[in-house]
Amino acid sequence: MTKQISLVLAGALLTAACELKVTNPGPVNADFLDNKSALPAIVNGAGRDLADALNWTLYTSAAAAREIWPAGSTGSFGISVNTQNGRLTEDESGDYWDRTQRARWTAEHGAARLKEVLGSADYAKSTQAAQILVWSGFANRMLGENMCTGVIDGGAAEDSKVYFTRAEANFTEAMTVASAAGNATLVTAAQAGRASVRLNLNNLTGAVADAGAIANTFAYKMPYYTNEQAQYNRIYFANANQPYRAYTQKWTWVEGYRAATKDPRVAYDSSATLTQGDGAVGGQPDGSSGKVRWYFQTKYATQNANVNLVSGWEMRLIEAESKLIGNDVAGAVAIINTRRAALNVPLVTAATSADAWTALKRERAIELWLEARRLGDLRRWKAASRPGSYDTREDLANRDLCFPISLQEKQSNTNLKP
Repeated sequence: MTKQISLVLAGALLTAACELKVTNPGPVNADFLDNKSALPAIVNGAGRDLADALNWTLYTSAAAAREIWPAGSTGSFGISVNTQNGRLTEDESGDYWDRTQRARWTAEHGAARLKEVLGSADYAKSTQAAQILVWSGFANRMLGENMCTGVIDGGAAEDSKVYFTRAEANFTEAMTVASAAGNATLVTAAQAGRASVRLNLNNLTGAVADAGAIANTFAYKMPYYTNEQAQYNRIYFANANQPYRAYTQKWTWVEGYRAATKDPRVAYDSSATLTQGDGAVGGQPDGSSGKVRWYFQTKYATQNANVNLVSGWEMRLIEAESKLIGNDVAGAVAIINTRRAALNVPLVTAATSADAWTALKRERAIELWLEARRLGDLRRWKAASRPGSYDTREDLANRDLCFPISLQEKQSNTNLKP
């Protein structure tokens, strides 16, 4: 039987800003990929899989983390009662598990194919190779931050930190290859990505060393497009007024914080004071049920709004967290306030280590809002028993902090069956 693979054809790969628009011609022979002309399609196909996985994981993890509140929508953008209550169940996690695993697989196996087609010498200095290694790193990081368990290509269950270990290796190789290719943007993106996974691996020395090389103004983003719905920014489209008002900032920690500080990093619009969401919502924090006021986020204001994968300001917060772990409260607060002063929002103060941890936890919530990062942070801090507290609207009792292995994976993977 002729082996076939579904190939996503894409436009040319750009070095400064990635172009990932795609047209799907349907199944083609896998052997067709074993030539240099197919390599841009392989690289950009891996990027589109990562964008798709980020789209889905961001939306539902934001609901579980109380970054958004359901506004009554059903269907594609409906937030289930389980998710509203912070429960992430195996029978509802298929989309998130499958899409993130596919993003990892297509990037990692695509990198292996590039090495085979190009040969080791050309691969070692290829911008295309550097790019797909960066996609591999961010796909693995997303799995590590959002999935409870590590499973690699139908293997046995293992600690989810396996994803961070793989991401660190991906980013390290990407730095070497991108440097040889002369692509400074990809070098910086890979080093910033490595800093973020080293923090999760508790390699503080390595994380701080990497973070220190990244400028405040740097940001590496996942692009989205307007040519078809599958490539829209999903967090925007679910709440674009027409046709959906699927969620709101009402009943989230963002509602009160933004009103008090005008912090532009968590912007939302509440000017349409009589506008309500798509349908009735039960279990509202004040005990009410029915339609909820519709306050729409404006961080992502268009269908093709890009989403940060990593940024310089995240690097500063890695440095601040390292200082807190070393009991340098003043140093951590100074880093946090550098950003806040630049934005003209109220500075934070901390009389104790617990106060400083509270400020750090909130600052990461603000800086990384709606980027599919919050559950990973909450889980990491809980595992390490870090002090500090959360806003009462975010501090949900008995909340799940990661997506479990999907029911489909358990049923199909012989290594997971009892």
